[in-house]
Amino acid sequence: MARKKSASGGTPAVLALEQAAVPHTLHPYTHDPASDLSYGLEAAVELGVAAERVFKTLLADVDGELVVAVVPVTGSLDLKALARAVGGKRAAMSDVARAERATGYVAGGISPLGQRTRHRTVLDGSAAAFDVVYVSAGRRGLDVALAPSDLARLTGATTATIGR
Repeated sequence: MARKKSASGGTPAVLALEQAAVPHTLHPYTHDPASDLSYGLEAAVELGVAAERVFKTLLADVDGELVVAVVPVTGSLDLKALARAVGGKRAAMSDVARAERATGYVAGGISPLGQRTRHRTVLDGSAAAFDVVYVSAGRRGLDVALAPSDLARLTGATTATIGR
């Protein structure tokens, strides 16, 4: 996959990819605030990509610690599985304001890359089925395609079955 620069606005996610010289492609699309689809499903439709290859970034509180979960947009996060994956006992979704403050991104544009504070990250094991996955590049209407192994390496992610 060729490394491609774009008029991305230089989000922290894109800058992290460029600084690490990770092969990636940027995929801008027009976000429709009136869409009935979730942000991730909207991205899949707008980009013409199988939704199973598009992953959403969620933050959960596991025993008092924020943890990043990266799961396919076609499903949901299994909070019990996430807690187990990081050696915790209890997990609950973070509220949106806390997630935005911790990551430096707005909901619908939270990227697992280039977050304000680095958090433990868990990538759903289904990502391994693909050569390339899509995640938010740090703003609504911009996704980045990259190898799941590069995503895991740059975020320090462990891999576990956390989606359902």
